[in-house]
Amino acid sequence: MERKGLDTANQSGRGGMDFRSSRGYPGYFVVDGVSTIDPGCPADSAIGQICAYDYGPWTLLTPEAERTGVLLLGKNQLTDSVEFFTEVAFQHNTSIAQGAPTPLDESAALTVPVDHPDNPFTGASDIDIGRYRTVDAGARQWDIETDNLRGVFGLRGNIADWDWEASVQRSRSESTQTGNRSQGWVRTDLLQQEIDAGRYNPFGGVQNPQSVINAITTSLVRQGKSQLTSADFSINGELFDTANGAVAMAAGLEHREEEASDIPDDQFQRGLIFGTESVSAAASRDITSAFVEFAIPLPANLDLTLAGRYDDYSDFGTTTNPMANLLWTASDMLSLRASWGTGFRAPSLAQIGLGPSQESIFFVDSYGCAENSAYCASTDYNIVFAGNPDLEAEESESFNIGGVLKPIDGMQLSLDYWSVTQEGKIDEVPFGYLYNQFCNDQNSSVCIRSAPLPGESLGALQSINSGFINIGEQTVSGVDLSLVYSGIQLAGGDLGLRLDYSYLAEFERVELDSSGENFLTRDLAGEYEYPQHRWATSGDWSFDNFAFTVGLNYIGEFEDTPDIDFDGTLDYEANESRTVDSFLTLNLQARYSGFENMVLSLGADNALDEEPPFAIGDGDSDLYGYVQSQHDPRGRFIYGKMVYSF
Repeated sequence: MERKGLDTANQSGRGGMDFRSSRGYPGYFVVDGVSTIDPGCPADSAIGQICAYDYGPWTLLTPEAERTGVLLLGKNQLTDSVEFFTEVAFQHNTSIAQGAPTPLDESAALTVPVDHPDNPFTGASDIDIGRYRTVDAGARQWDIETDNLRGVFGLRGNIADWDWEASVQRSRSESTQTGNRSQGWVRTDLLQQEIDAGRYNPFGGVQNPQSVINAITTSLVRQGKSQLTSADFSINGELFDTANGAVAMAAGLEHREEEASDIPDDQFQRGLIFGTESVSAAASRDITSAFVEFAIPLPANLDLTLAGRYDDYSDFGTTTNPMANLLWTASDMLSLRASWGTGFRAPSLAQIGLGPSQESIFFVDSYGCAENSAYCASTDYNIVFAGNPDLEAEESESFNIGGVLKPIDGMQLSLDYWSVTQEGKIDEVPFGYLYNQFCNDQNSSVCIRSAPLPGESLGALQSINSGFINIGEQTVSGVDLSLVYSGIQLAGGDLGLRLDYSYLAEFERVELDSSGENFLTRDLAGEYEYPQHRWATSGDWSFDNFAFTVGLNYIGEFEDTPDIDFDGTLDYEANESRTVDSFLTLNLQARYSGFENMVLSLGADNALDEEPPFAIGDGDSDLYGYVQSQHDPRGRFIYGKMVYSF
């Protein structure tokens, strides 16, 4: 699938940034201690001593995928009061993943003999490969197979007007990624051997012979696995009667054992494969939980719900979280509600046990630029993340107040104000802090640089080591509005209308500043990735066995790039960027239910083929002129579906 404008990392023609990679084809070399661009670099790719490469055309917006699944549900009445139930699900997924050809930089430590037959640098006594990309070996591709298996077996029944349920669950997911020699996986030691032998030509961006490509490529396997084992028991019923009604209770116990691992190919772990994250992870935990909930009717049409939950994590200790809801039914037309509670989120197994994982961020190495002009361009640098076993859990407090109005038959209007405060939020260490603190030190273990060139004190920046920490807090509040109107008679059929609107009133985040010494508060509402307005509306008309749905989805505007000068420090509060336009899409669907136990559907998402609004981006994940977390770039998507029940 092609989408015009999104197939290039150079968005300068649309008013954005040139995010082409510094790992070029041709590339640049360090010749006798001087950064020197390949003389074969095209003029429109030369940026200082860097030969930029556009990896955009290799991106797959919608990778090929196939999913096959089976779900079996069963139950059997064992006695008048006891029922056995089971659920078994299996799913097999296949897909592909693709990245641009292997990018190499100074940390690969590749050299070229001065007597190489294709050496264009006459008289040179020493040649190192600076940044280069093995485009002639092709894109890096993974074939991915994933198998998910889940089984639930349980009993449910009643004793003396109390309902109870007990069950055990076992689930497992295994994923295997494979890449063969024809899928672009280059080993640096094999590449060095072919360069030394004069068979591989790294100059001029030429296509090397297939026999040489076969000699530098390899096959890879990566294996991921996760599993969950749990058992739970719950009971609910009425405790006693009062003048206002019965007081009811629900309670339960649960025990879970979680385990996850991700094992990359040994060639990754030996540092022979570049440009692709070699995630390794291994973590496990046991969790024991208990909850209790009381529904208490009060005078004056008030209903109170009190609840509490206790969790005991093998790696984080214990936590207790209460919750309270109050509902006032003023009349058949009006009800008001309020709720309060606390929450707890333990770090994920990946955040605890994640091995080194890479991502690229574009920014200017300002410290390096002061030493060497070759480092002054905005360049893609690697950020290497790792899990943190010392993370603590996030804690939250939430509040909600609202009401429901039913002014006429078939119409319901609800309005709610909500607020959530999180403390100890798990996040990445602020990048600006890491750069400012550690990247002016050649010997830093956080900011990794190659050896300095003669006469310089800082070498080329290779990567920055980062991780996850509990840092700061954030408060988010907003208003949700919902309007539903059903049972409207139109053209002999029934029409239903719905509107859901959400307003982000406040999003304040407290975090460390770039000095690492002070906390600052940032207001994110309306800033990059956080539009203040969203709504979705739909109309569904049904007649006999036919039904038609028309829907509109709206995402409001917000400010563009949070780092306007791409120096690694967020500056959106001090600098006003352009505005990313709002995005409105139309969805259509037709359904037919005239066949017994079957529903046929035909639909189109984004039926008018609207393009996502242009954005400069953040220099991290959004490099193609749109905001991935908010806007779908796929355009018109036509689908058919058949659902058969038996």
